[in-house]
Amino acid sequence: MNNFFLPALTLVTGGAASGKSRFAEKLITDSELPRVYIATAQAWDDEMREKISQHRDRRDGWRDVEAPLDVVSALATVGHGEAALLDCLTMWLTNHLLAESDLGRETRRLCDALTKCAGHVVVVTNEVGQGIVPDNALSRQFREAQGRLNQHVAAQAQAVTVVMSGLPLTLKAPV
Repeated sequence: MNNFFLPALTLVTGGAASGKSRFAEKLITDSELPRVYIATAQAWDDEMREKISQHRDRRDGWRDVEAPLDVVSALATVGHGEAALLDCLTMWLTNHLLAESDLGRETRRLCDALTKCAGHVVVVTNEVGQGIVPDNALSRQFREAQGRLNQHVAAQAQAVTVVMSGLPLTLKAPV
């Protein structure tokens, strides 16, 4: 076992195609703990099917849990001494928004499950608030909900990293 330290909860954020999933995967593999991949994406078209396939191809040796909506139950399966990658909050939130779920309630349930998870969790999310104000109500609702969700998870995480152009920048480190 190496001396790599993985906090109980780490948040990895950044823009689309910034390298955040690869960075998060490396955090987990460097920990040398048994690996769990909690996937939230759903394949609605060929492009998304291809992206999911590329992510799966990188996950040899991971226990996969597909959880487009029920991340709470997926986190409950992560045992002490395991490291889970939750990829990603943005897709999870999109799934709940489209399902017309109570986003506030689901966010509270998720944050509670992250706190109670027996293993280590690395959460991937997208930073969506740095662009222009969307031109329609659904997009604005999503942007606001994503921003609030990211703030809640970042507040409870021991470590937060933003990845831009494949380069990590630590925003919050364990004390």
